[in-house]
Amino acid sequence: MNKRAIGIPVGILGGTFDPVHYGHLRLAEEMLELAHLRQIRFIPAGTPPHRDVPQVSAQHRSAMVQLAIADQPAFVLDEREVRRAAPCYTVDTLLELRAELGAEQPLCLLMGGDAFLQLHTWHEWERLFGLAHIVVGYRPGFTLEERINSTTLALRSHYQQRISSADALSQQPAGAIVELAIPKLEISATLIRSRVAEKRTIRYLLPNPVADYIHQHNLYITC
Repeated sequence: MNKRAIGIPVGILGGTFDPVHYGHLRLAEEMLELAHLRQIRFIPAGTPPHRDVPQVSAQHRSAMVQLAIADQPAFVLDEREVRRAAPCYTVDTLLELRAELGAEQPLCLLMGGDAFLQLHTWHEWERLFGLAHIVVGYRPGFTLEERINSTTLALRSHYQQRISSADALSQQPAGAIVELAIPKLEISATLIRSRVAEKRTIRYLLPNPVADYIHQHNLYITC
């Protein structure tokens, strides 16, 4: 492992954000601090291959992310996937970012523990380690090590060889797996969509500007 200082890492947080909520924002804020990131790029998915089609358009979801992150200068909206007509694969997004930011810029792909344990189902997933670090947020009191045996031998092997500390993120451009203990807010986009459809309040589940946008545009009135 290359131990020379390279630079301050950039975080990448993808998702459907249908809608973005405080669970996403708190995860990002914790990772920004604990992983010592310079910036986090929020990348709303256009046509996600691993999930159901989002309920509202990419343009609406992107607009809500922009409203949600407006007061945090370290959070940046990246719309490259919503402009893509084809299915959006993470490996393609990372290849684009790597080409734009350079071979030496540390990149950190941010995700939760459940997503990491399914990483082997992603398109060309083993290429991800050559393009970025994988930073995994997990609930305090639990670790990936306790659950890694539930996944494939190939993913277990990568985990065992690459697990490292947050200090490694600035010492090489890609390749490490880092676990961060992050309290999870029990908020989901599914819950918010359901409450809107039922004409129930969504206050304090997501930023007020996002809630106002949802009501102004009559989003999620049916589920």
